[in-house]
Amino acid sequence: MPTIDSLIPEGGARDTAALYAIEPDALADYVVDVRNAWWRRRICVQALAGRVPEAQVPALLDRVRDGGDTGEVRIALLDLLRDRAELLPWLRDEERTRESGYRMPGTLLKARGLLGDRTAARALATLAFSPWRHEQQLGEDGLVALVERYGSEAILAELDEDRPEDRAFAVWMRYREGGDVIPCLADPDRGVAHAAHELATDPDGLRARLAEEPAGEAAVWAVLALHRITEDVGETRLLDARLGHPRVEVPGLDEELRRAIVHEYAAGCGRASDPRWRLEALCTEPPVRPDTADRTARAAAAIAAAGLAPKPPVSCWEYEQQGDGTYYVIECDGQEVRVSTLGRFVMSHDHAHPACPHLEQAGFRWIDQETADTEVTDLDVYYFGTRAPRDVDTLLFYWQD
Repeated sequence: MPTIDSLIPEGGARDTAALYAIEPDALADYVVDVRNAWWRRRICVQALAGRVPEAQVPALLDRVRDGGDTGEVRIALLDLLRDRAELLPWLRDEERTRESGYRMPGTLLKARGLLGDRTAARALATLAFSPWRHEQQLGEDGLVALVERYGSEAILAELDEDRPEDRAFAVWMRYREGGDVIPCLADPDRGVAHAAHELATDPDGLRARLAEEPAGEAAVWAVLALHRITEDVGETRLLDARLGHPRVEVPGLDEELRRAIVHEYAAGCGRASDPRWRLEALCTEPPVRPDTADRTARAAAAIAAAGLAPKPPVSCWEYEQQGDGTYYVIECDGQEVRVSTLGRFVMSHDHAHPACPHLEQAGFRWIDQETADTEVTDLDVYYFGTRAPRDVDTLLFYWQD
């Protein structure tokens, strides 16, 4: 008879059917034994779905409660044992709020929601309002469980309309219950307005709103919501013109830089961004981006014409040996020149680099210190764990591991 180890080989593959053929008691014993590889234990937890031996529940709960055990195993067990009311006192202990580790705090909160703990509603609403999708999902799962048990009115009564995250939950409940979320486009918090624009479903209602409110951020959100529903670029551009082509003015950001940045980042920018950036991306033509191989070859030739010895261009992900980004690196005489893939932009952190005039003669645009330091306001871009406005340097020459 095959062993559990043989059914879950090192490569991560598994014989799912054979695992379900193993007695639940044997799987539970394997999970409880911390000497076994955590990733095999997690798979065994999943294979216990719908068939947890009652006699093994106390030992499995001990694994959940053990903060020294691997988080992935504890998370899987919390999902498996979601209906065990005896977990609730432990989950509600103040010490749980200090637990760390990837997904662990949110999973503990979700478990409280699944077990009907109404006192978790505020924290779950905050979690559901997170900018990170995996945290949003945990918060939403916990809130849905509470709503299904007590009804939306009872859970809304636990919240505070002064908090944006609680208003966002109210928007979500209004949508789930077939209500009109269009008025919520005027919420003063962009995160709440963004949520409303994602949930709006009535194109005629949005058009009527635009007729009543032809200016301001709420109008921009309404246009964006309408475009999401209809995908009618022509109508979107007509509405943009009617609004006067609203845009965020950034001193020092000329049209060439602006077009390159808008069409790279605005569509996927953070929800706290000014919605005018998104609208501008829909209503303007993207810049033509020349062939990367040709561009980097011309840059290398210009550097060589400066009397330097350039190495072959490499992408930033090759240069950093991981990640991805928007530029190539040409090393020369102990320094580097960066060549953006977003346009004809080049720079070096030695802003007096001797190749500068030769690159400009070859048609490139040298990004100087002042331009590089220009912050593109109200455009939240993800960069090493946070979403916030970034400077031109970061946006044109972006790398993320």
